Amino acid sequence: MRRRLPVLPAAVALAAPLLLAGACSSGSDDVEVAVKGAFGVRPDVAFPKEPPGKELAVKTVVDGKGARARKGDLVVADYVGYRWSKDGSKLLANSFIAGRPGAFPTGRLVPGLEKALEGARVGGRVVAKIPPGDGYGDKGATQHQVGAGDTLVYVLDVRAVYARTAVAKGRPQPLEDPRLPKVGPVEAGKAPVVTVPRVAAPRGLQVRTLMQGEGKAVRKGELLALQYVGAFWRDGRVFDSSWKSGRPYAATIGTGQVMKGWDQALVGQRVGSRLLLVVPPSLGYGAKGLAQAGIKGDDTLVFVVDVLGAH
Repeated sequence: MRRRLPVLPAAVALAAPLLLAGACSSGSDDVEVAVKGAFGVRPDVAFPKEPPGKELAVKTVVDGKGARARKGDLVVADYVGYRWSKDGSKLLANSFIAGRPGAFPTGRLVPGLEKALEGARVGGRVVAKIPPGDGYGDKGATQHQVGAGDTLVYVLDVRAVYARTAVAKGRPQPLEDPRLPKVGPVEAGKAPVVTVPRVAAPRGLQVRTLMQGEGKAVRKGELLALQYVGAFWRDGRVFDSSWKSGRPYAATIGTGQVMKGWDQALVGQRVGSRLLLVVPPSLGYGAKGLAQAGIKGDDTLVFVVDVLGAH
């Protein structure tokens, strides 16, 4: 798998090291733990005294009525995550405390989470008991305090599902400026074609609305669901694209998780908008650039960004 650029780093805490190999066991609905509480409220999770069983188990405890998650979708969910072994259980992650959900890019998660989210509906609560074979394997994940042989338990409240083909649905805003790139339409899940003019790049950050959304304004610290394509000003070549990767992406905005140009440009924009961003080096990767992507220290970058949702 091609390593993604640190333009939009993953927003999932416990699920961040994503495993592509391995298949889920068939599983059952005997999750063994007792879960109480309403959707959207931190659940009360009670563990038995016995150690966990070895079988993958997934159970829907609150039925949702919204869209179902499919492979390639981006799922946004409030969640708690535990490790569980013969020595007991320990809470490892709790998005309810932070007040901001996690982002789960299906198709890139550990197998047990893939099974848990497959078919999950917006508004639903899912509980998953994930044994090592469907989680982090025999080695565990020391960066997340998950040891070899640890079982994972997730309780996930699905807030939103963004399909791999999701796009902005705002009101078109014509852009007639020969000094700025032209942006073609989005067709059948493909990134728009960006044509860069043969003029000197602007020195400052440029933000233009190509499609005006009618959703809420983005606030600092929110988790955004996005589609985007990034290209070089110098030759128009695309260096990264969520459309090409096959799924929307997510990032927390306004907190330094993404490049300065993104933080400055996206806070305050409305959900449903499509934006053209021209980011100078000082607000992008700086004088060092990013060698792994071919980005030089003096590269101005061009982005088209669809703001799908904010949480």
